[in-house]
Amino acid sequence: MLGTVEHLPTRSAALRVAEPLRLNITAANPAVPVTVRQLVKHYTDNELPSKARSTQRTVATSLNIWVLPMWGDYRLSEVRTVEIESWLRGLLLANPTKAKVRNVMHVVFAHACRYEWLHRNPISLVRQSAKRMKTPDVFDAEELSRLLGELQNPAHAVVFLSAGTGLRISEALALKWSDVDFRSGVINLKCAVVHQQIGEMKTEASQKPVPMAGELAAALQEWRTQTSYRQD
Repeated sequence: MLGTVEHLPTRSAALRVAEPLRLNITAANPAVPVTVRQLVKHYTDNELPSKARSTQRTVATSLNIWVLPMWGDYRLSEVRTVEIESWLRGLLLANPTKAKVRNVMHVVFAHACRYEWLHRNPISLVRQSAKRMKTPDVFDAEELSRLLGELQNPAHAVVFLSAGTGLRISEALALKWSDVDFRSGVINLKCAVVHQQIGEMKTEASQKPVPMAGELAAALQEWRTQTSYRQD
């Protein structure tokens, strides 16, 4: 018995009171995660492999370095919003990194809600700013020109390519000569390389052809004459 309709007038109130009972019942089933560590394993085994390799690495880093050492042995019912918020505040990390850790935890607990192991996501109300504490130093055209003047290939080519197109480094490293259409002045993106592993692009929008300025095309053609790997 959970209580009377006077004490629990809404469905959400009844579900909130029933949460500990639900967890105790499912604890007898070894296939149902009881601790954060077990939930993380279920998520990484069943859902994470479908993500881009760069996302897999980012999530795994947050989980293995920050989340599991602190929260791994907690029961799912013991994780509290205010405690998570206080813990994040005490980490000696930049705000954007803390926000990534918070978002990873939210995704993992959303996985539990999707399987109906939890009624609510305790991370949903966790507050964590992603605001930078200092403004990044962005190169202007003159500074970039001076930098390129100091670099030799292949560093010159990859820096010019990244600065001139805005490509992620994983996308730039995955390019083949057949992806560069010098006649049309565009670069066609097909895959990404993360830690020597070839995988899919991070987003669908990333697969759109990227315009290539004449100066960049000339720099790439110069590099093609120098490299040992010049076939399409």
